Amino acid sequence: MITIQEALETIYSNVTEKSTHIIPIEESLGCIVAKDYKATFDLPRFDNSAMDGYAVKVSDAGKEVKVKEITYAGDQAEETFHEGEVIKIMTGAPTSSSCEAIVPIEDVAITDNGVVLPENIKENAMIRWKGEDIKSDTPFLFAQTKVTGYTLALLASQGITHIEVFRKPKVVIFSTGEELKAHYERIEQHQLYNSNAPMFYARAKELGCDVSYIASSGDTLESLKSAVANAKDADLILTSGGVSVGDKDFTKQAFTELGMETYFSGINIKPGKPTTFGKLDECFVVNLPGNPLAAMVNFEMFVKPTIAKLSGTKSFYHGLITTKMRDEYRFRAGKNSVILGEWDGDSFAPLNNQKPGMVSPMEKADGMIVTTSEVAYLEKEKMVKMIPIKLDLKSDEEEDFFIR
Repeated sequence: MITIQEALETIYSNVTEKSTHIIPIEESLGCIVAKDYKATFDLPRFDNSAMDGYAVKVSDAGKEVKVKEITYAGDQAEETFHEGEVIKIMTGAPTSSSCEAIVPIEDVAITDNGVVLPENIKENAMIRWKGEDIKSDTPFLFAQTKVTGYTLALLASQGITHIEVFRKPKVVIFSTGEELKAHYERIEQHQLYNSNAPMFYARAKELGCDVSYIASSGDTLESLKSAVANAKDADLILTSGGVSVGDKDFTKQAFTELGMETYFSGINIKPGKPTTFGKLDECFVVNLPGNPLAAMVNFEMFVKPTIAKLSGTKSFYHGLITTKMRDEYRFRAGKNSVILGEWDGDSFAPLNNQKPGMVSPMEKADGMIVTTSEVAYLEKEKMVKMIPIKLDLKSDEEEDFFIR
């Protein structure tokens, strides 16, 4: 049995990003950029007006001047104008080399012969300069960063239609246990609905994966091996249940007989000790506990960074939020414990009832804190570091999340 830190370091050091492909920028939302991109031209491409107003000479401050021309966005710049003259100019329109400042329309007084300029005009006011946003031939988008809607604006501003990104991780999920039935099936009194698989499916989708689901594989070694063989073309296989020491807990054996290399099996964590991580050919495997809450905790703690590493991002460490305990909290010491709780933006409140086999606490949990085995009491107002669940917060740097 290894520590939480050792388990995470094993994941960080062994999981690598997948292959890349080139796709239209409109289809790249949520993907991870595979290479640095340099600007092919300045942005803005030319000096232009930041306001609807007048292009002026500073020396004409306080004077009545003649309006020589009007320049609209998309026009070519008026070449020159002289003292006593101004160019009426619209937002985004190019400025001429004669322009020393832009005076907003609301700051002038209109007369029969032109306009009267304000007394104080600051040189270069309201001018957007060529290249002040992005300089040509400088990097503007970096590898291992996530594509957002604002990234698309950046790419489109450079006329980029396609982008190279890491392929989204392919995840296959199946559960073990003949007593488990899909939520759309009828069940007998001795059977249970499978809540883990839909949870993993949805959570992996939220984290940007292409996900497939294989129905319950049963509790025989041969049925398990058949399910694994059908799933190993994935980047990651997630199983739930069958990783403990019961008479029908064949999951680890099935993977082992098919040639899986086991990196660790068993973690000093409460809940979720019977968690296994390994690799079968080019596919990583995580066997999670069957108890729903224990499976959820270990998904967030270990599967989430695994998916992040597969996706190619550099932000694969757990992001942390520093907060405080809303009230005092007592619990049993002896193991490294993960405690689920609600967070209101100011304080963290552990959920009152969070046993490994429960389902209801999972939806209520905003985040989780992790304590070392020596800790049995957290006083009110104590500062703690929370790993968020409902916020997608990850970090480029590894931080210590333990409460001691």
